[in-house]
Amino acid sequence: MKVKKFQAPSMPEVMNKVKKNLGTDAVILNSKEIKVGGFLGMFKKPQVEVIAAIDPSDESENRSTRQTQKSAPAVHRSADPSLDNNEVMKELKQLKTLVQQQASHGEKQTSLQKIADYLKEQELEQSFVNERIQSIVLSSYEEELNENQLKDLVKNDICQALPPAALGKQGFTKKYIHLVGPTGVGKTTTIAKLASDAVLNRNESVAFITTDTYRMAAVDQLKTYAKLLDVPLEVAYTIEDYRKARERLKAYDLVFIDTAGRNFKDPFYVSELTKMIEFNEDTETYLVLSLTSKYADMKEIFDSLNQVPINKLIFTKKDETSKIGGALSLSILHQIGIAYITFGQDVPDDIEHTNPTKLVDTIMGDYSNE
Repeated sequence: MKVKKFQAPSMPEVMNKVKKNLGTDAVILNSKEIKVGGFLGMFKKPQVEVIAAIDPSDESENRSTRQTQKSAPAVHRSADPSLDNNEVMKELKQLKTLVQQQASHGEKQTSLQKIADYLKEQELEQSFVNERIQSIVLSSYEEELNENQLKDLVKNDICQALPPAALGKQGFTKKYIHLVGPTGVGKTTTIAKLASDAVLNRNESVAFITTDTYRMAAVDQLKTYAKLLDVPLEVAYTIEDYRKARERLKAYDLVFIDTAGRNFKDPFYVSELTKMIEFNEDTETYLVLSLTSKYADMKEIFDSLNQVPINKLIFTKKDETSKIGGALSLSILHQIGIAYITFGQDVPDDIEHTNPTKLVDTIMGDYSNE
């Protein structure tokens, strides 16, 4: 028995292929509509797929009707009918295996497409999702995997793509910790949470410097936190004020520096930031962004800060959104770790250390197999 698979945009066209290759005596074993082309489910075109078969002896008899097709060698039937039956059973088993493999592969593609669609809904960058799914398709092609197993493979693949971020005391490798970021993302509150953790949980000496003199409310807010923690606060209006403040506070374990939130899509404000504070070997800089921001806006802000040596990321307002795909995409694209995520206004409670496994569990938490 000779078995072949054919594809064409419509049933008449695919049947023409069957007749041309196998002749009019071919038997249709299975037919279904599939989508091919595009890239992993994107922009695919519908096709009809047919699995057809013909007995070689029948094909030999119809050789004259297929002059453009090389005929298969004639198969002489054995005088012993049991031998023919054994051969037929063997071919039927092979055919069954082929059909089962096709069905399993189709189910796997459907499950992976469902996972890919979910990740894109979570605002993970589309090109990255496609790459991850393609990687899994290639690495598990011969394996029969259910949807839960495929989900675990996807989670592991994303974990491997995310860079690690040292956390807690080990995360602060320098004395002077800058927090930079656009207006309204919660830098001042985040500084208070980090400082509270250092003072209350690690018994470290802490001090504050603020260069955010554009908003008096920001200075007053940091003064309140400084008073509650019983730590010193220096206000710097110029680069000289900043340098002197650092010198006065050099005896402290950690000095957290609050910077002005501006529209960093404007190169002028980025240049102004670099003139106001110094990013040298004694400093560590965290970029603070809101999870409620669009990925395109996050990326634009990060790219605009190319003059600033960003060491790690902090994301705020997790309590205001269920989607963190943009944060993961930014981290993966620039291979920069996400150190903390905040989820409310309470100091020092509403902040958590994070790592790749926790982030991937968060993004896949609402995924359902149903």
